[in-house]
Amino acid sequence: MSAQAQGLGNSPYSSLGIGEIYGSNNITNMGMGGLGTAYANGFFLNSANPALLVRNRYTIFEVGLLGQSKRISDNRGQSQQDFGANLSYLTLTFPVTRYWSAGIGLRPYSYVDYQTTQYQKVPGTIYESEYVYRGRGGLNKAVFTNGFSITRNFFVGIEAAFLFGNITNDSDSRLLIGGDDITVKRSTLTSYSDVVWRLGAAWRPKIGKDWFLNIGGTIDPMTRLGGKSLDTYQQIDATGAQISTPDTVSSQSKGSITLPTQLKGGIVLEKSQKLAFGIEFGYQPWSKYKSLDGSPTNLKDSYSVGAGLEFTPKTRSLRYFDLIPYRLGFNYAKLPYAINGKQPDDVSASLGFSLPVGQFVNSMTISLTGGQRGTVVDNQIKERYFKIGLGLSLNQQWFQRYKVD
Repeated sequence: MSAQAQGLGNSPYSSLGIGEIYGSNNITNMGMGGLGTAYANGFFLNSANPALLVRNRYTIFEVGLLGQSKRISDNRGQSQQDFGANLSYLTLTFPVTRYWSAGIGLRPYSYVDYQTTQYQKVPGTIYESEYVYRGRGGLNKAVFTNGFSITRNFFVGIEAAFLFGNITNDSDSRLLIGGDDITVKRSTLTSYSDVVWRLGAAWRPKIGKDWFLNIGGTIDPMTRLGGKSLDTYQQIDATGAQISTPDTVSSQSKGSITLPTQLKGGIVLEKSQKLAFGIEFGYQPWSKYKSLDGSPTNLKDSYSVGAGLEFTPKTRSLRYFDLIPYRLGFNYAKLPYAINGKQPDDVSASLGFSLPVGQFVNSMTISLTGGQRGTVVDNQIKERYFKIGLGLSLNQQWFQRYKVD
C-alpha cells in the first residue's frame, strides 16, 4: 500500500461517496468532543447550530486552521505515516438587531485524498499487472446564516449554503513485462454545485441561580446535489509520455447525488461563565445516498455520540490563567463505510483551551484530538490520528449607535 498526502493526508476511506466529511464544528467545539448543537459561549462562534448565532452580541471574525498526523496500517503489516493541513474555516458574524444575528463564511465540506497500488498475477502467464487507484479534490461550502431570538430563551436559525467543487478519480493499469510497459489511464472528473440547507432550534431556560439548561437540535434536509461528470482514458508509455490524447468514454452533463438527511441533538447543563457539560447525538442514513447516475451505493447508516466539558476558573479575575476556558471531550462514531459487511468505529478524545489576546474578548484557541478509526481485522484499514486545531477570534462592537450627551 502506497500513498501521497494532500489536504488532511491520505485516507483510503475518502474514496467512497463524496469523500471525508469535515463537519461543521469550529476549533472551540472540537476541544469538547464536537459538542455544539445545544451550547454556545457568547464570546466564540458556533457553526454547528444556526439558532445559537444570536447569542453572539459582538461582531466576530474567526479563522480556523486544522492539521492532522496519521498512521495507516492494514492486516498485511504494511503501514504509512503522513501529515496534512488545511484551512478549516473563515467566518464573520454580526448582530443586525437585538433579536437577529447574521453571518457569512467559507469552509471545506469534504475532501478526497487517496492513492493505493495493487499487484495481481496474470492467469496463465509469468507476468504481473499493476493497478494504481488515486483520487483528489473535494467540495467547499459558502455559508449565509441567520439566528433569531423568539423569546428570551428560545432561538431559531437557518443556514443556506452553496456547495461547489471537483473530484477526480483515476485508475491506472499496467502489464509489467519490462522496458516497454504501457499504462492505460482512466480518469473521471466530477463537478458538483448546488444549495443545501440547515435548520436549527435551541432552548435555554434558567433552572437555578446562575444555572441554565441548554437543549438544541438541527436538521439538514435530504438534498439532491447537482453535478456532471466526464470519463476519459489515454495511453502512456514507460517514460510518462502520452501515446494517445485523452479520449472521452462517457459524458454525463446532468445528474444529481442524494445527500441524506442529517439529525443532531444535544443537552448541556451550564453555570453561567463558569462551567458547561453535556452530551450530543447525531444520525445520518447514508444508506439513502445515491451516486450521480442514481444508483445506490454500499454506504450504511451512521451515528455518533459525544460528551464534552468547558470550565473557566474565574471570568472576573486579574490573573491571566483564571480567564482561560479549558475543555475536554470524547466522541464515538459508527462510520458509514462497509468493509466485509462491518462498519468501522471512530473513537477519539480531545482537549482544548482559549488564550485571551489583547482585550479579553479576543482569543487564540487550540484543540488537540487523538483517536483511531477501524482495525486491522476484517480487511479494514486502521487509522491512528492526531489533530491539532488553531483558531483566532477577533471580537469588536461594530454597527453600534453611540449617543452624544
